[in-house]
Amino acid sequence: MLTIWLCIAATAVLSMAIKGAAPAFLGSRQLPERASGIIALLAPALLAALVVTDLLGARWTNVDLSGIAGVGVAATARLLRAPILVAIVLGVASTALLRTVA
Repeated sequence: MLTIWLCIAATAVLSMAIKGAAPAFLGSRQLPERASGIIALLAPALLAALVVTDLLGARWTNVDLSGIAGVGVAATARLLRAPILVAIVLGVASTALLRTVA
């Protein structure tokens, strides 16, 4: 249990150091437009990678079909312009329903 908390603390400290390094090195200068665009795309790409690895498992061996269906329902709801909270509730409800049936 101690190892987990040490890893969490180390990650938090490293994250703060990285976030503090940019203003320290750049000062008041702005990043180039191309670099800003790449940095803006990092968070969605990381989130997508985390969702895919969670749904498909290590080496795609533990595929969770009910979870994939839930993400599909939520994505479809968002494409149909449903509010984000409604899409999340629909995705969770469909996943729960499929897990109880299967």
